[in-house]
Amino acid sequence: MIGRLNHVAIAVPDLEAASAQYANALGAKVGAPQDEPDHGVTVVFIELPNTKIELLYPLDENSPINGFLEKNPSGGIHHVCYEVDDILAARDHLKSTGARVLGTGEPKIGAHGKPVLFLHPKDFNGCLVELEQV
Repeated sequence: MIGRLNHVAIAVPDLEAASAQYANALGAKVGAPQDEPDHGVTVVFIELPNTKIELLYPLDENSPINGFLEKNPSGGIHHVCYEVDDILAARDHLKSTGARVLGTGEPKIGAHGKPVLFLHPKDFNGCLVELEQV
């Protein structure tokens, strides 16, 4: 069921500085910031040869990233995203194994314009998992 690693998301306290660090220090291809109001974040994608890094920054004071940054003021890995062929079949299978899907359980459209779901970190060794339909 699980496909390739789509991206690793890193919450950052300064989106501009983090983007510049990836571009200048690491020579990475850095995308433009894009606001994702449905998720409460501004994202920047860093293109790598085999996957992406997603920099996350709070869009406003209601952003779920604010709580993460309060606990981790320097930022840190927020979640990993895996690709799936059929997000509804993946959701139903995961729920049948006891995994908890966050939110309503219905997919939302993510930053790539594709359906996504998040799985409770307590069910995956402390790691927040995002699934993205490809």
